[in-house]
Amino acid sequence: MQAHPISAGDRLRKWGRSVIRNRWLYLLILPALVYLIIFNYLPMYGVQIAFKNYKPVRGIAGSEWVGFKHFTTFFNAYYFGRLITNTLLLNVLSLLFSFPMPIFLALVVNNIRSQRLKKFTQTAIYVPHFISTVVLAGILYILLSPTNGIINHFLVALGGKSIYFMNEASWFRPVYIISGIWQNAGWDSILYIAALAGVDPELYEAATIDGANKWQKVRYIDFPHLVPTATMMLILNCGSLLSSATQKTLLLQTGGNMATSDIIGTYVYTMGLGSGQFSYTAAIGLFVNVINFILVLSANKISDRLQGETLF
Repeated sequence: MQAHPISAGDRLRKWGRSVIRNRWLYLLILPALVYLIIFNYLPMYGVQIAFKNYKPVRGIAGSEWVGFKHFTTFFNAYYFGRLITNTLLLNVLSLLFSFPMPIFLALVVNNIRSQRLKKFTQTAIYVPHFISTVVLAGILYILLSPTNGIINHFLVALGGKSIYFMNEASWFRPVYIISGIWQNAGWDSILYIAALAGVDPELYEAATIDGANKWQKVRYIDFPHLVPTATMMLILNCGSLLSSATQKTLLLQTGGNMATSDIIGTYVYTMGLGSGQFSYTAAIGLFVNVINFILVLSANKISDRLQGETLF
């Protein structure tokens, strides 16, 4: 006997009954849904200015279409190669050195037996996250000052020479990455600490009975439980390889380190807010987002093939 296809009206009535039955759950997610629509989907209407010669007096709808003109201008720009190289290098190096640190901190905190010491350690590594970027930049300028900075005083005391860290292009990336690790590694470890908190204590007891030492427990119990979380975070981080902390870069940028600190974010800030080229910078932003989206899909596919772990 052949089943009759379900009509659109039946589907709608079924969905309506489901909404009424679960009305309190839908009400619970309503604020988040409204926020998502207002701040994430409605602004997508403005993406079209990347393909227009946007004039504020004419509005988005009244501005002239120019197609891919702004994209072509950016690709042919004199600084295009330097911007892409600096942005990729800064983010790849940050990912390479910063990504393992939260995992390491989570493993260290998880193996602290004293609850008082554990709470103190967690507080100490979380606090830097709440320091504003402006304050962090000020701290770096003070610590790395060529005349009064404690780092240079230490170098001179060891018989070395004073280094103008903030004005040398070769030092911009190390300063940026190390300060980022100090500020964010502790806060990023929360997710991994939570993952380790879900490990069954009986696994540790069984490992102890079998004669496993602390390092073997980390290797065969803790680390495997962190792999799914680490994979998810790695895939997400791959989606920002062409995005950078523009505010921090601007604060650390000087005339001397421009060769390495000139990234896409600072260029967009200069051209957009400084020169008022809104369509041009919108095109750059759209290009960056498309590349980041492709990187996320690629990382997700590679992860699926290598170890069967995917984000979606």
